[in-house]
Amino acid sequence: MKTPNASGKTVLVDALGDESLPMPLGEVGDGPLPPGGAAWLAPGGDGHDTLSLYLRDVRRTELFTPSEEFDMATRARAGDFEARQAMIEHNLRLVVSIAKTYLGRGVPMSDLIEEGNLGLMHSIDKFEPERGFRFSTYATWWIRQSVERAVMQQGRVIRLPVHVVRELQQVLRARRTLEHDSAFAELRPDGVRVDDIAGLMGRDASEVADLLALAESPRSLDASMDRSEDGQTLVDTLTDENTLDPSASTHTHEVERLLETWTATLTRREREVLDGRFGLHHREPETLDTLSDRLGLTRERVRQIQNEALRKLRVQLGRSGVKKEALL
Repeated sequence: MKTPNASGKTVLVDALGDESLPMPLGEVGDGPLPPGGAAWLAPGGDGHDTLSLYLRDVRRTELFTPSEEFDMATRARAGDFEARQAMIEHNLRLVVSIAKTYLGRGVPMSDLIEEGNLGLMHSIDKFEPERGFRFSTYATWWIRQSVERAVMQQGRVIRLPVHVVRELQQVLRARRTLEHDSAFAELRPDGVRVDDIAGLMGRDASEVADLLALAESPRSLDASMDRSEDGQTLVDTLTDENTLDPSASTHTHEVERLLETWTATLTRREREVLDGRFGLHHREPETLDTLSDRLGLTRERVRQIQNEALRKLRVQLGRSGVKKEALL
């Protein structure tokens, strides 16, 4: 029997039972508002007013001091549920800040925030505070990766396969390397040419030209990160999607068995939506748009199926007597 992968399972568990964590952004359940107030509202449920309310409350959340951040991140890494919750809450402002830089590229703000929040949750699972880096710098990599993938897929009429996106990122990174090489700039004052990029990468010039032609805004991935401390660009921060999550080994077979038992009570369509949305069973997480295209349903219908499936799983969680933090 296949079991959910660790990162997908963690995000799924975050969406269950305890309402102190947000649903995936854009998907508010039917129950009462959680204790955190309107800041936990998903900004896609009731239009502009809901989004404005969400953004207003997120801005009110105080940032951690370096010492507070280290303490909270250390506790979260040790399995403290409340600390993990606090890490999410106090970094939602970072997600919004990054999401704003991608407006105007064909993806609604609520969807940008939703994808960014998934990246934020994943970064908390992987962050190692003992290495001395600030969490915001580390989380930016994952948040931007999630948001950028959504833009590349949802914001295009023709969606690019993941391996093509990866190749395009490599080409743009090579171009930036040449652009910032002072010796090269003296030899080529008129700017970087396709042949130059191809020579640096050891690839055929026609292949490089074809990849650049796929970029709607080729320079966008070369833009400097506004929160970067060392001049990094977005291309520098995108990570290999094939990297295995080391936290997978920390989840026990019993937790996996529970989730398998609970999801077995769902309909085939509900399981398919959850598997795709949360990246279960070793699948890559899919956006609502991707799922709607693949299943031949409207985007709103996919959202409804997901919320109904999560509602059923919350019932199973409540009946089991298992605390949600025990699953994380």
